[in-house]
Amino acid sequence: MSEDSALFDKGLPIRREVLGPDYVDGSMAKADEFMMSFQRATTAWAWGWAWGDPTLERKTRSMLNLAMLTALGKTPEIKLHVKGALNNGVTVEEIKAVLLHATAYCGIPAGLDAFKAAHEVLVAEGALPGKK
Repeated sequence: MSEDSALFDKGLPIRREVLGPDYVDGSMAKADEFMMSFQRATTAWAWGWAWGDPTLERKTRSMLNLAMLTALGKTPEIKLHVKGALNNGVTVEEIKAVLLHATAYCGIPAGLDAFKAAHEVLVAEGALPGKK
């Protein structure tokens, strides 16, 4: 078995646990041959190699992801990883603290986008009450 295949096999269950099997399996099922190359790469490298390293706990990795994705301005990924952060035991207060910290270093526009994305997911997941 190649190293990439081993990392894919290691990463797939981690990816499912963090992001949810419906999302992951749906992404894999929708992938044609072209997109499957990306699915295999992200599962092996991000999930098998990075997330599969036992040095950092998943909760810590989720908080790091939220900060980095805020810095990069990747709103769809922030939404995905807020849900993953909840799955990894990150509290709403911890998510807020991470986003405030990232806002201080990344700027108000990036922070605002991150807060809006996180709020949408937190309300949808029932972690925050929706405002009427």
